[in-house]
Amino acid sequence: MRWFKPSIFARMIMTAFVIMLGTLVVMGQTGTLPIVYIETDGHRAITSKEYYIPGTYYLVDYQEPDMNIGSAENPMALEIKGRGHSSWKGTKKPYKIKLGEKAPLLGMNANKHWALLKFNEPTIAGFRLGNIMGMDWTPSARPVEVVLNGDYQGIYFLTETNRIGKNRLDIYEQPDLNDDEGSIPYGWLVEVDNYYEKNQIFISENNMWPLRITYHSPEALSSGQRTWLTEEFQRINDAVYNPDKDHSTWEQYIDVDAMARYFIIQEVLDNSDGFHGSFYLHKDWTDDARWVAGPLWDLSCNQRVKTDYTFRMKTSYNFIPHWIGELIKDDDFGAAVVNAWHEFYPDEVQPWMNYIDEHLLPCSEAFEQEKIRWNWTDQQTIAERVTRLKNSLLNNIEWFNNHLPTSGIGSVVVNKEIVKVEYVNMAGMRSSSPWNGVNIKVTTYNDGSISTTKIIKN
Repeated sequence: MRWFKPSIFARMIMTAFVIMLGTLVVMGQTGTLPIVYIETDGHRAITSKEYYIPGTYYLVDYQEPDMNIGSAENPMALEIKGRGHSSWKGTKKPYKIKLGEKAPLLGMNANKHWALLKFNEPTIAGFRLGNIMGMDWTPSARPVEVVLNGDYQGIYFLTETNRIGKNRLDIYEQPDLNDDEGSIPYGWLVEVDNYYEKNQIFISENNMWPLRITYHSPEALSSGQRTWLTEEFQRINDAVYNPDKDHSTWEQYIDVDAMARYFIIQEVLDNSDGFHGSFYLHKDWTDDARWVAGPLWDLSCNQRVKTDYTFRMKTSYNFIPHWIGELIKDDDFGAAVVNAWHEFYPDEVQPWMNYIDEHLLPCSEAFEQEKIRWNWTDQQTIAERVTRLKNSLLNNIEWFNNHLPTSGIGSVVVNKEIVKVEYVNMAGMRSSSPWNGVNIKVTTYNDGSISTTKIIKN
């Protein structure tokens, strides 16, 4: 027997009625976003990150019905399992799904492999920044509501996963268990990781901590592949740590421009994980094949006052950013950062802010249901959260623009302190707190420098 599913109009009426009564009852999906319905065989619970369990799905988009896939009467086959490290420990779980047949979900390129990531606004902002910065390939993501085994789960991002393939990272992919010495150096997708995984190699970055390299493609290594990968990253590491930056050879192994763009993205987002976890690198088969930073994954934004480069600022955990503290000492890297920055700043800033609004503000109604479903204590609206995120990003942009890498910056500790913050409205009036509407935030530092940021208070 199938459960009766009320129409979208009926659900909206019920939701409004419950909100008016002030009763915290989960009424389920709003239909203002696409809805993914998933049922596992026998309604089995998803408890493993190792093993897929079979099930079915269908996708309903009330706003764009042409995007619908399957139906309640004729669902499509899939397999599903858990994913993530710290995110898997939370009450709301993220998932990895493998479709029975390739499908172009919500207009994204057809593929079998997808992820359902927990709702986190910097994901959408960061992926878009990856596209703006010209990364080789950046995953696409769409906000959706999810119903799992009849239980409303709230908002997720339905996301392309990092894989080598025609419709993903389109590079040569060498086979598993390859023994051909001529092709072993090409067609890799790896991740600098901060968690132990079975599919890893290890080297000592220095005398204090190890460097973990998780290999995603190939998935199974021959002894020749394992030896080459270990020796390759030892060579790269030795070159990065060469104290003579004028004669170091790391640029022979790593694409400088791509690494510079990756660095900018982590700094603008203020993403502390950028150089120690989910730090992907790939290598194609070309005449001058080098390791290229990306694709992006697992992005966050600390939304704090930025007083230094992100990799130097304290976090609540003890992971160490790899390599970037050495790379920033190199003048060639600094020059690449400056060149890439001038392609982005200032022309691309406002279009990026507009994109964030356009892709996150429509989540408003579903976000209210998300808070009820998971008993959130933070009662900010999505509009308030998006405004806070954009203001943080704009502040980070202005800080970075005032602290572009220069010769020898690696040996200089940048740690300016804020001594005064004022808000100026369009009439030129000043205040210690923002005015309603458009403000210019004026920040004065202890070295006498000043930065300005446009913010909007609703």
